[in-house]
Amino acid sequence: MPDLREGYVSLKRWAALAAPVLVAGGVLAASHAGAQEFLRFGPAGEGPSQARSGGYDRSFIREWQANPPKGYPTLNKANLEPTRKAVARYEQIVATGGFPLVPQVELEPGMTDAAVSVLRRRLQRSGDLDAAETNYPEHYGSDLVTAVKRFQASNGLAPTGVVDRRTIAALNIPSEVRLAQLKTNLTRLNDLAGMVRKRYVMVNIPAAQIEAVENNAVAMRYSGVVGKPDRPTPLLRSTITDLAFNPPWTLPPTVIKEDLIPKGRDMQSKGQNVLVKYGIDAYEGGKKLDPEAINWASNRPFQLTYRQIAGKENPLGFLKINFANSESVYMHDSPKESLFGRNFRAASSGCVRVQNIGDLATWLLAGQGTADQVEHLRESGETRTVRLRRPVPLYFAYVTAWATPDGVIQFRPDLYLKDGVGKVAAAY
Repeated sequence: MPDLREGYVSLKRWAALAAPVLVAGGVLAASHAGAQEFLRFGPAGEGPSQARSGGYDRSFIREWQANPPKGYPTLNKANLEPTRKAVARYEQIVATGGFPLVPQVELEPGMTDAAVSVLRRRLQRSGDLDAAETNYPEHYGSDLVTAVKRFQASNGLAPTGVVDRRTIAALNIPSEVRLAQLKTNLTRLNDLAGMVRKRYVMVNIPAAQIEAVENNAVAMRYSGVVGKPDRPTPLLRSTITDLAFNPPWTLPPTVIKEDLIPKGRDMQSKGQNVLVKYGIDAYEGGKKLDPEAINWASNRPFQLTYRQIAGKENPLGFLKINFANSESVYMHDSPKESLFGRNFRAASSGCVRVQNIGDLATWLLAGQGTADQVEHLRESGETRTVRLRRPVPLYFAYVTAWATPDGVIQFRPDLYLKDGVGKVAAAY
């Protein structure tokens, strides 16, 4: 299968070219000389001047977030020792004064501002920038651009090199908070790393990414959309058993209560019908009802079952991935492709939407089906359920801080405030 990140440089390669490597709690800062020409953060031949808006290339952000580099498996045992070293490193940072507070000044490459010197010190403290002296500490030059891009990528942000409000929020998370997160997540990794099989799928909820892992390597990584903070995606361990192509959608209880019924009442007051508009059928005791006979202002709508046929309006898209769980959640396609290109992708009612889900289906069907067969089902619209001959283990995990064998320390927003550090780590 072609690499979805063709034209991009992986985090592993960044580390080899220009990233500081953490070794036994110390920092070995690699030389940045000549590295910039190799560091392409967009398709080859394109620079950040193309399709710019608001100081950065918005199309690059969409492409980066929708097609993340493969990287290392998050739940790998090989991450345990690097994460322990990251804990030791952050203990040292905390003990020696922590991070300076970066001013709320948005910065672009080439600018000169007093805030740049603070940014420079902040990135030196975390090891993203070497400590070499400069004659222009307030100038946002190429060395700092590379360091900012490295910081952004390791914090789950598109590496634009522009210090925007999200980047400032991530920079200003205190070192004490990051240390606490590393310790908490080291426990999580210890619990999960010994559990995973040779071939499995993992959803890291805070990262809003899905990994297809085989033999301790990421075969594919996908952008995802996870539950909103008020409708969180649950933690679970299960097994993927079957794939439902072009499925009808049976609306889950939360969607009925929080979305359909309020919408139905609002539209009824305007002389409209929500079921007619969205092609949804209502059932009572297995019997299909006349949509015009339903009074949305009554309690009756709470007692009904609702189903939407396959099609363009169906939020499941062309594929639903099924696995046993008590939360009535599943993984599925989405007709709203734009959601996958956002930095913040907590927008569902608890289920997980998967970018390029047809590729994941092909991987799951290895030895049983082909990419052409999956594409045929997409194009034909045929409704079919295919049971996997070899069910695949599935993990919905919550990992916000970890390190990988290349020495890169990764952080993601504490989306559901599970790390016990307050709201500050969810601020970006």
